Amino acid sequence: MVKIGNIELGEFPLLLAPMEDVSDPPFRAVCKDNGADLMYTEFISSEGLIRDAIKSRQKLDIFPYERPVGIQIFGGDEEPMAMAAQIVETTNPDLLDINFGCPVKKVVCKGAGAGILKDIPKMVKLTAAVVKATRLPVTVKTRLGWDDNTKNIEEVAERLQDVGIQALTIHGRTRTQLYKGHADWTLIGKVKNNPRIKIPIFGNGDICTPEQTIAAREKFGVDGVMIGRAAIGYPWIFREIKHFMKTGEHLPPPTVLERVEVCKKHLRQSVSWKGDIVGILEMRRHYANYLKGLPHIKEFRQQLVTYKTLAEIEDVLDAIVSQYKDHIFERTSPPLAEQNFLPADNEMAGCNVYV
Repeated sequence: MVKIGNIELGEFPLLLAPMEDVSDPPFRAVCKDNGADLMYTEFISSEGLIRDAIKSRQKLDIFPYERPVGIQIFGGDEEPMAMAAQIVETTNPDLLDINFGCPVKKVVCKGAGAGILKDIPKMVKLTAAVVKATRLPVTVKTRLGWDDNTKNIEEVAERLQDVGIQALTIHGRTRTQLYKGHADWTLIGKVKNNPRIKIPIFGNGDICTPEQTIAAREKFGVDGVMIGRAAIGYPWIFREIKHFMKTGEHLPPPTVLERVEVCKKHLRQSVSWKGDIVGILEMRRHYANYLKGLPHIKEFRQQLVTYKTLAEIEDVLDAIVSQYKDHIFERTSPPLAEQNFLPADNEMAGCNVYV
């Protein structure tokens, strides 16, 4: 049984990654329905929380159906991060996660996210300040290092464990890689198999299929995997992985009707949580993935990203079901890379491989 503090996550948990502008409550709801074991909020600025910024405060919204759920914060200074941790605690999440992995320039230039990988002593001090400021279990998500010359994740893991974190998620790329190239799971495996490491180690990067998940467990020994881009518009990935790990067999892909019904739920919850205008606007980024594999779908997709009312959009979704009710999705089997992971040079390469 994998545990973070007193939180039991099962034998090999599947975690939903915190993705900015994606991992909001409506998206988390459909992922939870399909088997995500632990989910995180979008990352939240520590300084934004302290300033009472509306967008930052809204990201604190969590709901009973999501549990266990963690709130993720980022920042580059000890005092604001400690204060943010205390604010987060009042919303009663199950845990608090620190983002030391975001590679985006506007975050990095403030010495936050992956930017702190240039200053490991500061990273340790900041983490210690957050651990001291809250009673919540504190976890960290980070990368292998800043660049190929500073892959210091083994040292980082030991030092963060020593100051009190209770789990570590490692994205198998450096900051300079961004999301290009291949995730290096070898170093993730070294951290997990370090006899000094006693906390759960979760791997992240290029997980798109059940076979890759099994490889992550058997070859690298991780305690679970975190799934990000592969779940966008395809929350079924969690149930498919669990079924394959239990039976050795693939589930059939979701039908057109299943895809549309889940898309509708996602849309309705987006409107309910964000309001008509923002909820409809921000949902537009998801349609392409929900409808991936349907032939000649461009006209319908254009309507979905143009119409401005819930009724109009649901009418289009119903029309898609009618038009494609006999379409059968078939699984393709792209060759696996040497380390049993698909290349990720192109975004979502190998993910949701149905035609």
